[in-house]
Amino acid sequence: MAVHLLFLLLLTRLTGVHSVTTVSKVSVKAGASVIIPCLYDKQYINHVKGLCKGYYWDFCSYVVQTNRRNSGQFSISDDKSRRIFTVTFKDLTAEDTDYWCAVEVDRGSDVREYFQLSVTKGTPSLYVDHQTITGFIGGKITISCHYRNSGETKWCRLGRSCVTSPSGSIDETTVTINASVPDVFNVTMSGLSAQSSGWYLCVSGDLQMPVHVTVDKQPTTNAPPTTTQRNKSVSVDLKRFIIPLGLLIFMVMVTLFILFMLKRHKQSKDESSATATAKEEVTYSVVKKKRKTPAQAQEDVTYSDVKHKRKTPAQAHEEVTYSNVKHKRKTPDERSDAKSDVDVTYSSVVIVEQQTKGLSKR
Repeated sequence: MAVHLLFLLLLTRLTGVHSVTTVSKVSVKAGASVIIPCLYDKQYINHVKGLCKGYYWDFCSYVVQTNRRNSGQFSISDDKSRRIFTVTFKDLTAEDTDYWCAVEVDRGSDVREYFQLSVTKGTPSLYVDHQTITGFIGGKITISCHYRNSGETKWCRLGRSCVTSPSGSIDETTVTINASVPDVFNVTMSGLSAQSSGWYLCVSGDLQMPVHVTVDKQPTTNAPPTTTQRNKSVSVDLKRFIIPLGLLIFMVMVTLFILFMLKRHKQSKDESSATATAKEEVTYSVVKKKRKTPAQAQEDVTYSDVKHKRKTPAQAHEEVTYSNVKHKRKTPDERSDAKSDVDVTYSSVVIVEQQTKGLSKR
């Protein structure tokens, strides 16, 4: 079988049918997915491309083509600007092994290239963490190629040159290979440019794993705001703060005023009620005066008029007695009046009893 395959490849090159380039052998875990790129010449840009399944070309059958809808397990896309069509495999099994990347040619033999999938139940012999990676112009990227088989390790661009450790360049992009970690060689591409985008291959012995590199422009960072913009922003923020604060202060002042008026109204009501309930108490006293002896007849007689005056609200908590005293000298007739054995003077005392202590103001 190997001799027959070698013969087909040799025949293809001798007849000049070598216009498709792809991988040779890829290790894949069962049930996983993988993308296989197929590079073609520019004269086939508008031709139909497809994937043919089978070990022998004459007996293989197309499982997917660009001129018909994709099937469930296989999908195909054509990047005519880069002249590469890719086929995506899903849910691989042990029977998914032999395939051909092919381009249909009218009135002639289709151009094609054979590749093999090695589907394993365990860890693949050569794999990468991600088949697609993105970098930026002027920057760098690192790809980790994990391998378990023996053979030379290198980094290649599909259809072009390769770099072996420790360093080299591909299309003016610097490539460095670090194999210090067992079973892993890390590939670093630095000084990336737009031309660095494309399909590359991790290579270990007879196995290859395709990796697609996309190089984009460096994202622009937003410039810091100018002084005017900052001042405007601060002014807007202050307005948003001051307006609610002003409304809050106004509501507080209105509430305090209402409470003050209610308190004052209650005090006035209490004062009016206390005034209406005030009572008077009147006390009468009788004063008897003995007749004077002849020796005492010449003395002056003092009359006392006692009055009790109603207090003002400010004086409600005190009792004040007003006394009006008049001094009168008796006449000789009054001294000799024999009937005036006893002089009686009536004094009226009025006491105001204040029952409410709250009449401090009026």
